[in-house]
Amino acid sequence: MREDLIRRIVIVGGGTAGWMAAAALSRLIGRMPGLELELVESDAIGTVGVGEATIPHITLFNTMLGIDEAAFVRETNATYKLGIEFVDWHRIGHRYIHPFGVYGLDMLGVEFHHFWLKARTLGDPTPLDAYSIGIAGGLRGRFAHPRPDQPNSPLAKLGYAFQFDAGLYAAFLRRLAEGMGACRTEGRIVDVRRDGGSGHVAAVLLESGKEVAGDLFLDCTGFRGLLIEQTMGAGFRDWTHWLPCDRAVAVPCALGGDHLPLTRATARAAGWQWRIPLQHRIGNGYVYAGDYLSDDEAVATLLANLDGPALADPRPLRFRAGHRDRAWIGNVVVLGLAGGFLEPLESTSIHLIQSGIGRLMALFPSRGFDALEIERFNRETAQEYEDIRDFLILHYKATERDDSAFWRRCRDLEPPEGLAEKLALFRGNGRIHPAQRELFQQASWLAVMNGQGITPAGYHPVADLLSDAETRERLKHIAQVIDETANAMPLQDDYLRQIGCALPAARQAS
Repeated sequence: MREDLIRRIVIVGGGTAGWMAAAALSRLIGRMPGLELELVESDAIGTVGVGEATIPHITLFNTMLGIDEAAFVRETNATYKLGIEFVDWHRIGHRYIHPFGVYGLDMLGVEFHHFWLKARTLGDPTPLDAYSIGIAGGLRGRFAHPRPDQPNSPLAKLGYAFQFDAGLYAAFLRRLAEGMGACRTEGRIVDVRRDGGSGHVAAVLLESGKEVAGDLFLDCTGFRGLLIEQTMGAGFRDWTHWLPCDRAVAVPCALGGDHLPLTRATARAAGWQWRIPLQHRIGNGYVYAGDYLSDDEAVATLLANLDGPALADPRPLRFRAGHRDRAWIGNVVVLGLAGGFLEPLESTSIHLIQSGIGRLMALFPSRGFDALEIERFNRETAQEYEDIRDFLILHYKATERDDSAFWRRCRDLEPPEGLAEKLALFRGNGRIHPAQRELFQQASWLAVMNGQGITPAGYHPVADLLSDAETRERLKHIAQVIDETANAMPLQDDYLRQIGCALPAARQAS
């Protein structure tokens, strides 16, 4: 057995990031001989806790932890999610959906949308949305689990995620982690002791006088970045010039309005408003740019656009778009908001925690802390942030809106090089070629570029190998099957009752 194994892991900070890390590490490496895992947090320090919407990768994380989905849905007051609806982004009065899953059916080795683009030139007005089971089901308030056992059904490739109470999720994971041996220590950290030779963090000192020592420290302390920034001086890569929203105000409200399995993002004069329907309430928030809107105006706008009475006072948040220059320094690895922030327009906050945990496990260190492995971790982390950043910028850049100074700035900004290339490729002949490791793949880029009004000049030449008549007939059949399948799906609320996950009426009001 190696003599330089990590023996003590200290997670500094709880919340979603801390308890996701504690649960995952307990599950994956908790049986390593002599390993101890301790999480330090203070009940006196609040967590941000507004990120309630996820993307399909969360199902992989929950499965890895051995979580029973029905129990998870019940414990977190969750609803299902088939995509994100964008309202007033392309222009006021326009809406579209970024669905999970695929569009149509690829043919002749070519992506489906090229055949759809060809059909448009033939005068077929059928919108792209008609070829997505996620959109068809989502707009009708319907949900069913994917059916990979039915390869000829649109349900075979249905993607889904969840909308849940992030505080309840953290508590759920805490119970799981502690059941697998993780130890929690209550206390406020007042100092950090570093090793005089290596510069590594040796221990954190608590207000009580207790010292918590470790070999590897995970910084999950939120925006302040207690270890990665205040102690190790990681530096910060600021992307405000591309993503100018720098604050938000959040408030839950009582249930009201529609109850579709969709997160909604509605563009406002200086940013956008989220709407996340859970089983017991709706999460709401206004992400905005302080240069273009006062805090009081933001609060007034948010409160005027709720579907039910507010259940708490509006909570303000401040942030900068960007990430730490280094996510791993010495024996400190950062996860969650301590590592960076990208507005939750595409529900990526929890995923960034999940992917960071995955990278840490792939490059899990010994006490020697190999510099090449750390550099690889930092490079991959930075690239993931950049890929997501470009996808978010697309929503702002590709707009016809000129009704406010904020939207004129967004429309006229110079995009990063990678986004500029993707836009040019799509505008030419509908080409979409994200890198293999990018989070958002072909269907996602198609949904947003088409939804934001970008129309390609041409399409893949192979699409012409089908005759015009056969192209029309195939597309008509695909749309018909999707329509019929969506109509046969149960309403989400009925489905939750069928699988025993619907909240009792008393809890829905809490």
